[in-house]
Amino acid sequence: MSAAAVHSLWTTAADPIGKIDAPKIEYAQLSPMLIVIGAAIVGVLVEAFVPRKSRYHAQMFVSVVGLAAAFAAAVALAADGYGTTKARIAAMGAIAVDGPALFLQGTILLAALVALFTFAERRLDPAAHGNRVDSFAAQAASVPGSDSEKAAVKAGFTTTEVFPLLLFAVAGMLLFPAANDLLTLFVALEVFSLPLYLMCALARRKRLMSQEAAVKYFLLGAFASAFTLFGIAMLYGYSGSMSYATIARVVDGTITDVTPALADTMGNDVLLLLGAALIVMGLLFKVGAVPFHMWTPDVYQGAPTPVTGFMAAATKVAAFGALLRILYVVLPGLRWDWRPVMWGVAIVTMLGGAIVAITQTDIKRLLAYSSIAHAGFILAGVVATSPDGISSVLFYLAAYSFVTIGAFAVVTLVRDAGGEATHLSKWAGLGRRSPLVAAVFAVFLLAFAGIPLTSGFAGKFAVFKAAAEGGAAPLVVIGVISSAIAAFFYIRVIVLMFFSEPRPEGPTVAVPSPLTMTAIGVGVAVTLVLGVAPQYFLELAGDAGVFVR
Repeated sequence: MSAAAVHSLWTTAADPIGKIDAPKIEYAQLSPMLIVIGAAIVGVLVEAFVPRKSRYHAQMFVSVVGLAAAFAAAVALAADGYGTTKARIAAMGAIAVDGPALFLQGTILLAALVALFTFAERRLDPAAHGNRVDSFAAQAASVPGSDSEKAAVKAGFTTTEVFPLLLFAVAGMLLFPAANDLLTLFVALEVFSLPLYLMCALARRKRLMSQEAAVKYFLLGAFASAFTLFGIAMLYGYSGSMSYATIARVVDGTITDVTPALADTMGNDVLLLLGAALIVMGLLFKVGAVPFHMWTPDVYQGAPTPVTGFMAAATKVAAFGALLRILYVVLPGLRWDWRPVMWGVAIVTMLGGAIVAITQTDIKRLLAYSSIAHAGFILAGVVATSPDGISSVLFYLAAYSFVTIGAFAVVTLVRDAGGEATHLSKWAGLGRRSPLVAAVFAVFLLAFAGIPLTSGFAGKFAVFKAAAEGGAAPLVVIGVISSAIAAFFYIRVIVLMFFSEPRPEGPTVAVPSPLTMTAIGVGVAVTLVLGVAPQYFLELAGDAGVFVR
């Protein structure tokens, strides 16, 4: 065949395709995510080009400015009406800019900013070789206890890479609840999971335990991601689309342009039910709901405590946002199928978290089981399937995230020769030795227990009220019983701190820098403000509780 003939084949084959349109991206509406990704990339460049002794301050500056600017952008979008009247689908159908997305993004950014201060804390451990040290390994790549690790400590190295890792995780979390197609959802899931797996392995003390936590989290997280991906493939096979809106129309049967191939798969409910179940399973793993909670206690205990605080707060916010969008936007036509399942998951999660927490002797494991119980309480709001259900979940997530970061920040202060003293027996008599720290921790525990005049009470009340109005009264009864069980172990810790004798060889309370003081102070302030005067914030969550379809 001659060259001319081949050429004519090429041109005739290529002609009907026409030109490829450039993607249309609304940069202003995606600015919170883009700012954080930009700051994370700058952080990587700082690691490469800034001399080692200046890196800590440079990274701190980049991270604070990036998170604050992103929060300002989210508030500006909300003020401009993108949460209500101007809510829309941006980035060619991939990302939703609406009330729930902006509310959750604002919550994640504020929580990350507060958590960042605990990451940067360098006064709690005694100085090593004349250098201040933080909670992270001197050199992450060296084997624990090896000569290279000792040399890194002696040289005063610090792992400043945690700052860009934190920013990449935040960027993924911002995209996760705003994703409006299944592929974007999966990309966001991986973008925020991988930095978390790394950060869990970076503890300066108890390094082997920290690395074990990271491996467990990584392996189980990989399984959960695989389930999610398999579910995405099945839903795509069922509906012929990745877009939330199109899948919802196929599920409802309101789609008009049905191709013969789509008509064949549309009748196959097995694909739909299995796909939906697998995706929801992946999201329930992220929120730590029973029976997908196995990773939570080990990872919370082994990870560096600042990372645990950040992960416990921000991951829950992002994952519940994505779960709400999947259930309310993609699968409202399947409500009769998923509601009973969510009932069951909520019940076993509330009871399982509360009952197992009673037996814990480590403060971080206790808070881990407490977070599992809270996932169950939030699921009660998800089950409500009403606008009140959405807004109560948003409010609960905002309240819960600051209490959690504050509580883990307090845990970093109680130390003995081996680092943090997390065994409960060592907290005995803490209220006599350091009344202020014990009082602050007691405030956080009372908020977790849902005692009136704390944010925990306002959040639980909103969630249970929405669930009761949504016809889930038995669930509320079980929720109240679980709260009572949970209150027992929170109050047991308070009794231990204030009413038992301090041990002579007990831990000391380190004096933190203003960074950790700020984190704890913000936690206490939010806990009390949302408890005493929650109305404004409940209305804010109510205004933000409408998904764009």
